[in-house]
Amino acid sequence: MSSPPRTARKSPLAVVIAGVLLLAAVIAAFWVPLYARSTPKLGAFPFFYWYQLILVPVVAIVSWLAYLLLRSDSSAVAADQPAPPAAPHAAAPGTEDGPGAAR
Repeated sequence: MSSPPRTARKSPLAVVIAGVLLLAAVIAAFWVPLYARSTPKLGAFPFFYWYQLILVPVVAIVSWLAYLLLRSDSSAVAADQPAPPAAPHAAAPGTEDGPGAAR
């Protein structure tokens, strides 16, 4: 039996920072009294519309930052795993260069 692949452990500080970033994004979206008002207006749009429209890319960036903090380093994980076996060379039909090939 083979052992499961080992993953690199992240520091507890990185996990806490990522958690705080994601928690802040969730609170900003779900705390309705924060944006349940119509002023200030941006053009004809009341505050609650443009707040949510701006929040979408902000949450995407925060999620990306949390991902970067928590992703595993592929080079460190790959060093612990054996290399996969090489695939045999598959030639296109009619292009074989072996015994019995038409010349």
